[in-house]
Amino acid sequence: MGRFGRVVTAMVTPFDSDGGVDFDAAAALAAWLVDNGSDALVLTGTTGEVSVLSDADHLELWRVVRSAVDVPLIGGSGSNDTAHAVDLTAAAGGIGLDGVLLVTPYYNRPPQSGLDIHFRTVAAATDLPVMLYDIPARTGRKISTGLLVRLATEVPNVVALKDAAGDPAGNRPGDGGGG
Repeated sequence: MGRFGRVVTAMVTPFDSDGGVDFDAAAALAAWLVDNGSDALVLTGTTGEVSVLSDADHLELWRVVRSAVDVPLIGGSGSNDTAHAVDLTAAAGGIGLDGVLLVTPYYNRPPQSGLDIHFRTVAAATDLPVMLYDIPARTGRKISTGLLVRLATEVPNVVALKDAAGDPAGNRPGDGGGG
């Protein structure tokens, strides 16, 4: 079995009727997911509505779920802003998360060299295992296969890939090739 288990569930973030995070519902949902077969949970990933959470809500959600369940937790700490991603990633270890998920910087579409610098800089902010998240339909940029291989072999804590590119071999036209 892998470091995080066989069933790693991307958890939604529940909201209350006023639009705030429903932390009690989040704790209950996390417990239900674990009781029903999840070996690990991904919190505040793109399924977790991270783009509408304040940093305070982001961190509190991690704390609440950490208190509710005893399975590996992977926190989405990525951002299109490297400094912001560094801050969230650094906080993850202190809260007791077991890994972080770093989405490709979105909107500003950096070249592969920019992705390289971004991921290395953010990974250096933690000793936790790092899972890269390649979702070009949402970020506008695919992580090239060559860059994935370099990061996996050169950055000790880059240990996993969440591939939502639909082309793990990197053969799509215009993706930057193997660079």
